Amino acid sequence: MRGFSTNAIHAGQDPDPGTGAVIPPLHLSSTFAQDGVGGLRQGGFEYARSANPTRTALQEALAALEGGRHGLAFGSGMGAADVLLRSALRPGDHLVLPHDAYGGTFRLVDKVLTHWGVEYSTVDLSDVVALRSAMRPTTRLVWSETPTNPLLGIADIAAVAEEAHSAGARLVVDNTFASPYLQTPLALGADVVLHSTTKYIGGHSDVVGGALVTDDDALAEQLAFLQNAAGQVPGPFDNWLTLRGLKTLAVRMERHSDNAERIVELLVGHPAVSHVLYPGLPEHPGHEIAAKQMRRFGGMVSFRLAGGREAALRVCAATELFTLAESLGGVESLIEHPGAMTHMSVAGSALEVPDDLVRLSVGIEDVSDLVDDLRAALEVA
Repeated sequence: MRGFSTNAIHAGQDPDPGTGAVIPPLHLSSTFAQDGVGGLRQGGFEYARSANPTRTALQEALAALEGGRHGLAFGSGMGAADVLLRSALRPGDHLVLPHDAYGGTFRLVDKVLTHWGVEYSTVDLSDVVALRSAMRPTTRLVWSETPTNPLLGIADIAAVAEEAHSAGARLVVDNTFASPYLQTPLALGADVVLHSTTKYIGGHSDVVGGALVTDDDALAEQLAFLQNAAGQVPGPFDNWLTLRGLKTLAVRMERHSDNAERIVELLVGHPAVSHVLYPGLPEHPGHEIAAKQMRRFGGMVSFRLAGGREAALRVCAATELFTLAESLGGVESLIEHPGAMTHMSVAGSALEVPDDLVRLSVGIEDVSDLVDDLRAALEVA
């Protein structure tokens, strides 16, 4: 069985048989010649919305890294989420969301799917008893993030999968924060894994994309049908860029994790910081579970300021190497205020995030420079 980095570099990416090129070609063609009416050539390509060789290579690589049989690439993470939800749910069905879900996921469910007749409940997925109480006869899907965005909550994937399956529901895990290098939810009982490949998988803040991976043959067929029917596909260059980023995922995730741990050391006990949220801390309520199901604890760090919202805004404005921007998972370090940026859509709801919260995506720069930058910014808190 091949190792992770070997699959990241080789799965679905054999040298081109025609030229020997070691990097998969960028296939820009929108259509493909056929051998006759209804007769596809080897590979089965006819029209790029339905299939594209560069996308096929990416999908095979993503499936290999998550340990699944079927991988599907999409134009964005939210596009992947939309196709999954519309494939798995029908009007009258019930969905369970984490109480600290990503704001974009909540917006899609609360503002779009509810108009289609889908019902949802939010629950703390770290509390299996609470999850059991939230399940209904109409529950078809449990949606999990672990770690969550931006509060870094941890759910026990195996335990949540058991509860979902016992109620006849599927479990989907948004694995964006961890990446397949740090965590493989299918091996723990999840039915579907979702990624915003814009983040760690692409890794360079230069491409937007999404992905779904599953072992469920029937669901994969439904997903592929809607992917094609709705035209929710990435362009060839987006596929190529994502494949390029995928090759270095393992080494990047090690550096992200190394740097994040040093940043956490600075934050813990700092007088301007009231609380640090990082699953690598022994005092984190999900630490033991994260240590069991993750290879390392990742590059995302959130913290709360003792001086409240205004202090959080001052810190966000004061950094130089940590760029004030949304998104995450790139080689560069980012800082943001979730309440006013990525999670504004949950303001006023049960999922509203604290207004003194700052989220860091710790990049792979020299960590001493990052520590100095954040230390100086905390002086204005």
